[in-house]
Amino acid sequence: MNPLASRARRIHRALAGAYPDVRVPLDYGNPFELLVGTILAAQCTDKKVNEVTPGLFARYGSPEDMANAPVRDLERRIRATGFFRMKARALRESAQDIVGKHGGAVPDTMETLTALRGVGRKTAGVVLGYAFGKPAVIVDTHFIRLARRMALTVEFDPAKIEADVAALLPRTAWTAFSLLMTWHGRTTCYARKPACDRCVAARLCPASESQGAITWKVKTPRGAPAGKEKGPRSKRPGPRHA
Repeated sequence: MNPLASRARRIHRALAGAYPDVRVPLDYGNPFELLVGTILAAQCTDKKVNEVTPGLFARYGSPEDMANAPVRDLERRIRATGFFRMKARALRESAQDIVGKHGGAVPDTMETLTALRGVGRKTAGVVLGYAFGKPAVIVDTHFIRLARRMALTVEFDPAKIEADVAALLPRTAWTAFSLLMTWHGRTTCYARKPACDRCVAARLCPASESQGAITWKVKTPRGAPAGKEKGPRSKRPGPRHA
């Protein structure tokens, strides 16, 4: 086993020991509800999504219901999650795809999920990993930050980061590792000032010596000032497809 893969597995064990009871923060009862919740969670807290979805599912609880929902009513019901117009269209159009192309059942492969309108690899990975129990490396903003700080990748593109990390871990560990990394990013490895002094993986993280600064092992995008971390943030007025 190469040293990088060995270190990735040790990081996984350290995080698993630190967060033995970690769970998916979205409330859902089936794959469709998880798909909807993940779409709504773009640039919104999970807590707020969990406040909105019970009423939404009471009215539009199936792909068929959602596919025929008046857009204005969807917008009203999800307004509190932000970017509600874009999200309402994504919900309705993805539900129409599920009904029209998959007989009303949420598909269970990366290719078919990402073919749904409004669904990207991250959202597809969440559904695959948590609703269907299929291995998935789920790359959200926390995962990007931590994977780069830990020098598990030098990439900025989420798809390339996904491929790099997948190559370091057994498939059976992909989904759990993704959830642990996201949770660690929320509770310890913060974007602005990571709490390296209480990080269980600090001794395995090259960036811990500089309190989270990008190390020489990690490249910066062309034109970016040396030594400064520049993540793949979007300047568009709405959320990217998750």
